[in-house]
Amino acid sequence: MRKVLFLLLFVPGVLRARSAQETARPANTSVSGRWVVNTDFYGSTIYFRMELKQEGDKLSGNFDGDKLEGTLKGNNVYFLAKDEQGGTDEGKATLQGGIITGTVVFTHSDDPAHPETHKFTAELVPARRAAAPQRHEFVPITFHRQFSAANKPVLTIAPGDTVHTTTVDAGGTDEKGVTRVLGGNPETGPFYVETAAPGDTLAVHLTRVRLNRDWAESDDFLVGHAVDSDLAVKMKDVGKTVRWHLDAEHGVATPEKPAEHLTRYVVPLRPMLGCVAVAPNVAQAAPGTGDSGRYGGNMDFNEIVEGATVYLPVSVPGALLYVGDGHAAQGDGELNGNALETSMDVEFTVDVIAGKRIQGPRVESATQVMAMGLAGSLDDAFRGATANMAQWLTEEYKLTPSEVAQVLGTSAEYKVSEVADRNAGIVLKISKERLKALSIAGK
Repeated sequence: MRKVLFLLLFVPGVLRARSAQETARPANTSVSGRWVVNTDFYGSTIYFRMELKQEGDKLSGNFDGDKLEGTLKGNNVYFLAKDEQGGTDEGKATLQGGIITGTVVFTHSDDPAHPETHKFTAELVPARRAAAPQRHEFVPITFHRQFSAANKPVLTIAPGDTVHTTTVDAGGTDEKGVTRVLGGNPETGPFYVETAAPGDTLAVHLTRVRLNRDWAESDDFLVGHAVDSDLAVKMKDVGKTVRWHLDAEHGVATPEKPAEHLTRYVVPLRPMLGCVAVAPNVAQAAPGTGDSGRYGGNMDFNEIVEGATVYLPVSVPGALLYVGDGHAAQGDGELNGNALETSMDVEFTVDVIAGKRIQGPRVESATQVMAMGLAGSLDDAFRGATANMAQWLTEEYKLTPSEVAQVLGTSAEYKVSEVADRNAGIVLKISKERLKALSIAGK
């Protein structure tokens, strides 16, 4: 019923939008297009996406998977929507200055005696810029410790634009060793991406992820998810900070003060971003930057490196993109709780895939597609990664459930990406070489 309610909200708004448009704009102006609906639920804002199609005085469309129908007569719009459970949404709206405003009555199928009325506004998603993409140099001044839609955007960019910027390390220290903000994975951003609307997918192409200082810090303990009771006892006296020297010229990291048996221990550098995120829907409390979920966040996946593309589902207008938590290197799972934490020089290009809904974060490299699962347990994360990849194969390659099972059963590779934080992470990888035949067959 929730979907329906929102659907009505959008539809009334849309219908009214047409009515208002007829008074403010030429009569032949259509309300057809994509709309972002802002609904007021007891003082909290919830965003949804609506697509409308106008034919004469008839309105049809889709909202969050539900069909809608309505009529537009003069400046008055009447809309009725029904969800799969039998709930209804009935609303009226008007359009003023390109904004639809109105109220909608939601009647839930499980409580028809107590309908709810809510106010809403709706705006058309702007068209993509025709101008050439721009490159932005952005020097961060403030950093955020929540992936929140309430944080003011630091820069507005368009699809195709590139941003060059820097991040502080997980402790809030920049490339000069100056502490700029309280620790906890403080983020650079958010960046507002024009045309990104709820129901879209944001593509973040990482064109540069490079070290900008010669040291990093980590720890010498193992997180609780990684040890049994015997190993936990053996680890009872560890937990100290370990500082590492980063030798970019030779591409290696070494402990600055190595213990007896690690005097010749060398780690190959592989700079990565622990955090890439968009703002979650404002219906949920803003998560801290140590958390992860459908919106991405503190995923700590060591293949989010230069050259990779991260795909994230958009939940709020503009997506609101955050980046941070640079690691010079990290083993699978981030078993120490902190990888080789360091500041980073970052460049990325954004794109918006309109109308594409994905279950959760995805990553693509030159050779592999990777679907992530993030959940409270490794079991649930495993299921999430599998479902995420199954959706990818179904929608991109048009595979049937039987075909999905055959591909996963013969080509799936799983990695543990994260066990250090509240959510565990599992990534399902498939080689693009294996998928070439599917692409050809689907043409």
